[in-house]
Amino acid sequence: MELDFFIIWPFFPLVFIFGLIFGSFLNCLIWRLYKGDTIWGRSYCPWCGHKIHWYDNIPVISFLLLKRRCRFCKKKISWQYPLVELLTAIFFLLSFRFNALSGFSVVKLLFDLTLISLLIIVFVFDWRWFLIPVQTLIFGALILLALNLFLGFSVGQLFLAMLIGAGFFALQYLITRGRGLGEGDIWLGGFLGLAFPDIGHLITLFFLTYIIGGLTSIILMSLGLKKMGSKLPLGIFLTISALICLFWAENLINWYLGLIL
Repeated sequence: MELDFFIIWPFFPLVFIFGLIFGSFLNCLIWRLYKGDTIWGRSYCPWCGHKIHWYDNIPVISFLLLKRRCRFCKKKISWQYPLVELLTAIFFLLSFRFNALSGFSVVKLLFDLTLISLLIIVFVFDWRWFLIPVQTLIFGALILLALNLFLGFSVGQLFLAMLIGAGFFALQYLITRGRGLGEGDIWLGGFLGLAFPDIGHLITLFFLTYIIGGLTSIILMSLGLKKMGSKLPLGIFLTISALICLFWAENLINWYLGLIL
């Protein structure tokens, strides 16, 4: 283990920097997907539309140097931008570390980085606009499908997990007549089934989602920030749980089994 860490640690700063840069790209992509703009072209201020110079587009650093304001219109820049950049870098680094210490697979690393990116996009969409970007999920699902086949999962196993994921939320949608969740959550459930074809991991993800969601609701109500019956976007809890399960699903399962056995 020590030898492995000694070999891989010099790559950590490079992976982290790449994560920051890719997080900046995700911020741009999220806004353009929401607005229906082309993904090509230079970044621009969402308030005044002015093209952003490269030196004002350095991840995290430019945000701090500009004191959270656009250089041209002086409107405030959302905290979303540095947070997405930092979280992308952190999760990319975690993925690289876990992958490197378990034998290193380029396909598995690509799978993890793709999944992390898609989960961050979904989180921001559901947090800011109570929307699930279904078309983006479908496009991402095709990529994950191909990568999962390379990783050795069968088409039948992937289809079953996808069916369980979508069916779990479709059943809730029918029972509550759409009051508890939206159609986008059904698509997200199917996507997560494809991302977590191990049924044990998928079930752990769903349990964790409702635990985190329930605790969050209790805390918000106790602070007076939400009332009983207030809606919270389910997608943000699903994405948080998915990111946790991507790295620690086995640990959670073993811990739980140790409690009951």
